[in-house]
Amino acid sequence: MSPWFEHFAVAVCAISGVLAATGQRLDLFGVLVLALVTSVGGGTIRDLCLGVRPVFWVQDPSHIVTATLAALGTFVVARYWKMPHKALLIADAFGLALFTIVGVEKSLVYQSSGLIAIMLGVVTGVAGGMLRDVLRREVPMVFKPDIYFYATAAFAGAVVYVLLVRFAPAFTGGREISMAVILVLRLAAMGWKWRLPEFRVRG
Repeated sequence: MSPWFEHFAVAVCAISGVLAATGQRLDLFGVLVLALVTSVGGGTIRDLCLGVRPVFWVQDPSHIVTATLAALGTFVVARYWKMPHKALLIADAFGLALFTIVGVEKSLVYQSSGLIAIMLGVVTGVAGGMLRDVLRREVPMVFKPDIYFYATAAFAGAVVYVLLVRFAPAFTGGREISMAVILVLRLAAMGWKWRLPEFRVRG
């Protein structure tokens, strides 16, 4: 797994964390907390489940530097340019795709089964955003029916990656194809309002 790939994922998730602070009346410290939680939260839970010690950002603090710089840059830009709400959803979709595949790939490196790798990939992709939304005192995005194919998209991309690794190990484009599956599903679902059936009890 290339170091730049995980750094890119951290930066994108940090940007989505800053954008999520819009309208929350947070100061710079609060915005940075949201950005850091979003960018390292999922990976931290993944590493704890895998028994990796220390977790990735403690082992390599440059991830914190990357997240902080991305957050500061977004904070400055957002003060002079109004960020549309869709920017948060698009940034979050990229973060979801990147971190899901990072999570699957790292889980496989640590000899996890395909099923566990898929589960931890989804956790890596969605947990940071869940922690961010809890801190904002909102229902996590992943639980909202009107968010459209969030964890579902991550699951689909994780399954594709595991299948490609298992059945086409010589193929070198598995990572990119799997991320594309997540992005296309997520963005298409946002555009056409695809979602899973809601749980309802007959009255």
